[in-house]
Amino acid sequence: MATSPDTRARPAGDAIKILFRFVPREGWLPYSVEGLWATALSADTARVDNVPFLQNGVAQGDVVRFETDADGVHWALGRVEASGHCTVRVLPVPDGPLGPSAAAVHAQFARFGLGGEGFSADFPFVAFDVPDDADFAGIKQLLHAGTADGWWHFETGCVTDRWNEAWTRRRPPAGAGRRRGRGRDRDDDERARPV
Repeated sequence: MATSPDTRARPAGDAIKILFRFVPREGWLPYSVEGLWATALSADTARVDNVPFLQNGVAQGDVVRFETDADGVHWALGRVEASGHCTVRVLPVPDGPLGPSAAAVHAQFARFGLGGEGFSADFPFVAFDVPDDADFAGIKQLLHAGTADGWWHFETGCVTDRWNEAWTRRRPPAGAGRRRGRGRDRDDDERARPV
């Protein structure tokens, strides 16, 4: 079992680490466990405090149920309450207009006021927390336009019905969302699932 690197700073307060197991994707990062910081709400539930890079089906602010093993490690069992937030992940194309820069990706999304985290300096993968009151249509349009322009590849890790319905209000530019380069660009119009 390979655990993703623990690059996230511990949040203030009495945060606990919840570990999520998943099946690694072929051709992607070789991890099968991701740790997320959370605030304990009860003996077996906690609210997720950061954005998942690898785990699908959970977003910042969601409440998850967990069990604690004999070694004191907290293992996620599943989501029990959705926050309404979405998880969107963006990987810049290294030789694209933004270069391999997580900061450049953040700058493109600054107008939406999104929080997010970068995976590492060597791997500029950005996971964005998209709150339930964000401009979903505008964010989706930028995601697809950036893909069409060769800036990045993206995927959704956790979405809501409102995210999916945002397409009815604004369509992406012509040609957006087509495959470019080696990566996969995804925006699940029904639900987040592993690629």
